[in-house]
Amino acid sequence: MLKNLFVSEVRLKILELMLLSNKKEVHVRGIVRAVNTEINAVRRELDNLVKTGIFKRRQSMNRIYYSVDRLNPFYNELLNLLAKETGLAKKILQKKSDLGDIEFAVFCPAYFKGRESTALDVDLFIVGDIEVEALKKLVKEQESKSGRELNFSVMTSTEFKSRKRTGDQFINRVLSQSRMMLVGDEEKFYSIS
Repeated sequence: MLKNLFVSEVRLKILELMLLSNKKEVHVRGIVRAVNTEINAVRRELDNLVKTGIFKRRQSMNRIYYSVDRLNPFYNELLNLLAKETGLAKKILQKKSDLGDIEFAVFCPAYFKGRESTALDVDLFIVGDIEVEALKKLVKEQESKSGRELNFSVMTSTEFKSRKRTGDQFINRVLSQSRMMLVGDEEKFYSIS
């Protein structure tokens, strides 16, 4: 879908590389190798991304490094779009019917920003009647690919509503963290009682 929104496939590859990786700064030749495209096409797209303010450029000696400006007002929206187009988020959207009846699926954007999860963090929260083994398989694939643990939690709709009504700490934490809705309406997710 994003290929249809973005004019340049090279630009899309660069955005995926820079927004969905843990790399803070990448040398232009590193970007060329990672996206497997000619250097002139990469430089042209990097110039465009710097002009939009999404990327920053830094020169050190004869090398030019690029990084994402995480303070850019479009950063979070771009991250959410790209995350839904790749990895586990994309697989959940593609295999939604195989996973059961999903009422809400919520990702924590901090996972995509490279945060290492602790036992208290929930990277993926799903409400509904879910085929947990099928979800575990997708999560394991993501963990193998990324080399990072992904914490997830699954609840039935009844349990979610009950725990929300009682002011459950876990649910309050999930509701208070930033989130990216994969499935369901965010206002309904937050206001359900």
